Amino acid sequence: MKKRILLIIGLASIMMLLAGCTEIKEPITAESEGFWNSYIVYPLSALIIWVSEAFGDYGLGIIGVTLIIRLALLPLMIKQVKSSKAMQAVQPEMKELQAKYSSKDAATQQKLQQETMALFSKYNVNPLAGCLPILVQMPILIGFYHAISRTEEIALHSFLWFDLGSPDPYYILPVVAGITTFIQQKLSMVGMNSNPQMAAQMTMMLYIMPIMIVVFAIKFPAALSLYWVVGNIFGIAQTYFIKGPDLRKAAAENAGGAKKK
Repeated sequence: MKKRILLIIGLASIMMLLAGCTEIKEPITAESEGFWNSYIVYPLSALIIWVSEAFGDYGLGIIGVTLIIRLALLPLMIKQVKSSKAMQAVQPEMKELQAKYSSKDAATQQKLQQETMALFSKYNVNPLAGCLPILVQMPILIGFYHAISRTEEIALHSFLWFDLGSPDPYYILPVVAGITTFIQQKLSMVGMNSNPQMAAQMTMMLYIMPIMIVVFAIKFPAALSLYWVVGNIFGIAQTYFIKGPDLRKAAAENAGGAKKK
């Protein structure tokens, strides 16, 4: 599990480095050079412009493209959640193996690795299966973020009460973005029986991430805040769709606990 987490963090770092290699304020055009610009950011920018012109509104265009991308990534998200649940299911037996082969000598550790791989094979679990969806999603989502930031046409339009190229003057979008981020993360934690250390880390991120989103959304163009809000709302609905049984079980347990009190 620790190796998997480190791999995910490594993949995230690589994607963030890739995204950061391009100046985010540089407008994206068909003449923009580089693999990142030509094959990821510009196609997404062109899609935003095309959908916006079809709808006759750039705000609706951002909403539409956000939903298109999230729907396209939905199968990967389902696969990722299934992989995580499969790993959770074998955790009790993994702990038994770790207790059985607790000695740190090379022979015992080799035996532990063999028994662990046999356990994964028995339940047809691939510990790295959840990493592929993340690897595919990250460049697309970061590229979409860049496309919104660097498409000049977006900054020239308004939607509802705000200008897409300027921060929300009433801070409504940043607050909603923070609240929906918290709800989405809270729901995603349901059914994950992590060890105490992992649970503490997840709880810390549960509160840190929404605060970070609010701070960034206050400063960034409202178009990005709109993207975050729509993506989070879709994510909340997606979590209900994918983790319905876990959510209903958790709700029943909470209701039962409340009645006992």
